[in-house]
Amino acid sequence: MFTGLALETVRLGLKNIYLHKLRSFLTALGIICGVGAVICMLSIGEGASEAEMALIRLLGTQNVIIQSVRPEGAKDVSEARSNLLEYGLTTKDLELISNTIPSIVRVVPLREVAFEVNYGAIRLPTKVVATPPTFFETIHIEVARGRPLEPIDQANAAKVCVIGDDVRQRLFAYKDPIGECIMVSSEASGLIPFEIVGVLRRVQTAGSPSKGIGERNINSEVFIPLSTGDARYSDLQIKRSSGSREFSRCMYSDFYVQVESLDYVLPVSEMLARALQVRHDRADYAIHVPRERLRIAEAEKRNRQVTLGCIAGISLLVGGIGIMNIMLATVTERTREIGIRRALGAKRRHITVQFLIEAMVLTTVGGIIGIIAGSLGAHLITSWVGWPTVIHQWTILVSFGLAVAVGVFFGIYPASAAARLDPIEALRHE
Repeated sequence: MFTGLALETVRLGLKNIYLHKLRSFLTALGIICGVGAVICMLSIGEGASEAEMALIRLLGTQNVIIQSVRPEGAKDVSEARSNLLEYGLTTKDLELISNTIPSIVRVVPLREVAFEVNYGAIRLPTKVVATPPTFFETIHIEVARGRPLEPIDQANAAKVCVIGDDVRQRLFAYKDPIGECIMVSSEASGLIPFEIVGVLRRVQTAGSPSKGIGERNINSEVFIPLSTGDARYSDLQIKRSSGSREFSRCMYSDFYVQVESLDYVLPVSEMLARALQVRHDRADYAIHVPRERLRIAEAEKRNRQVTLGCIAGISLLVGGIGIMNIMLATVTERTREIGIRRALGAKRRHITVQFLIEAMVLTTVGGIIGIIAGSLGAHLITSWVGWPTVIHQWTILVSFGLAVAVGVFFGIYPASAAARLDPIEALRHE
């Protein structure tokens, strides 16, 4: 008998929602927006954080990156109305690090040798970087097509190169670049041809392409063997701007120092800082520790999740208040109906359950629609900006659970108000 009464109560609640479809939809709209906002905002924040942390992991958490930095107030030497800037990492720094710092697997030096490449009539400003083949292993970059630089290229000082995906798109949008020849342009060395032997897999980034990797955008660079860079290019770089020329001398743009174990990363970075401080009398280098950046990025991710969750939760609260307002109005509208049911023998708990079911059905249906809308919105936005779409199961469960909880919490008062009505007064209500 109790089961029959419960089913009848559920049927009456659903029937009333069906009879007022537009009002029911508008009532549930606040929950739909709230749940959708929770899922969408958390997913977008998660996607941005995951792209950033993946890029930091790409550098290797066992690496320490030392980068040459043009110092403020660098010493200028006048040479025929030009300026010579000398700064950055040198061969002596490389020898010092390799011979004196313990717990190091390898030190990978990089040199920026040119800043423009030509293919036919197309001129593309980009960095041409000379590096040993071990660079790709050190930062875990894979080749999408062709092959990476190999030891034989280094041994023979071969005129071959591997290009980033942005370079491929700009120069070879409609053809296979493997085997093609590009001209590397340098003020000091002129035009030198290089055969393309590989194309790097695209690195997905969040925000600035250089975020987390020390101002390096792998996608838009060209890599040649370090021995070829030493043989074909000098340390002197010439840049033209506004009719003048700037001369600069920087032997190495970066050192990628691979450490034996994660436990030694921070101690090695501190030893590197002390060793370089002895040899450099000014701040013309910077030390980056991807592992430390990863830790900071994970902490920022947690803070971002809490902030976005609180902001999105406010919309759920607003939706719950809207449900309570509508349910109170419904109680007033159906006062006579409540009186008739009480007169025919319905108990207070039956009235309470009926109105509570209506509120829970509205929030449950709104929660399901909100999950679908939030997931679709997250996919659209993250695919548009090029971030991974990350929707955790706990995000869906928490948002749906909150929606149902909101329905129960904000439905209890209207349901109780309906159950407390005096049957005689309710029957007299017009």
